[in-house]
Amino acid sequence: MDIAELEAEAAGLTFEDFSEDTALRLGQILVDLARAGQMGVVINIRTADRTLFHAAMPGSAPLNDMWVRRKSATALLFQEATLLIGQRNRDKGETLARHGLAPADYADNGGAVPIRVKGVGVVAVVTVSGLPQVEDHQLVVRGIRAFLAG
Repeated sequence: MDIAELEAEAAGLTFEDFSEDTALRLGQILVDLARAGQMGVVINIRTADRTLFHAAMPGSAPLNDMWVRRKSATALLFQEATLLIGQRNRDKGETLARHGLAPADYADNGGAVPIRVKGVGVVAVVTVSGLPQVEDHQLVVRGIRAFLAG
């Protein structure tokens, strides 16, 4: 996906509101999608200061939890999907280090998508790790779209 496609996609992923109950329902949708596809992923939904939902599917590994933490931190800081951030960086020949961000704490690999609430802004992030980065991103987007259609 190119930058224009990712930006257009993000515009269609806005929530009317978001709560702990919303996180639980969205998390369950993602778990169901992961089970159906036999995907060994970690699914995490968090705000800047706490975890609202976390699931480690069969086949996932502790390393996936580390990726979730790093990708979530990046999406919350930039308030954009990590796949978009990474694509912009690659197009410019840059890395997150340009912003003084350590690779041990931040990653611009796809799979973290901010939860944006209409009239409020970014309130949380949903992150998946365990698949190739574009597939991680696509799983999150599928889950959000299913929730919003729901």
